[in-house]
Amino acid sequence: MATITIPKKFAGQDDLVVIPKKELDALRALAAGEEPATEENILRWGREARRLHRAGKLPKLNLRNL
Repeated sequence: MATITIPKKFAGQDDLVVIPKKELDALRALAAGEEPATEENILRWGREARRLHRAGKLPKLNLRNL
């Protein structure tokens, strides 16, 4: 196991989170909206929306009020 020293100026200001670079890159791409609209992603987004709607966290879209 590797040991690292973190300067107080980094750790003292806020929470410090350590994640792998691949996960960081994926999170940055997702935040920037760079996730491609592939069939797999569209189906996943639909499943996530249905799950959120069932949990009451996503209201049903009403096109008449737009």
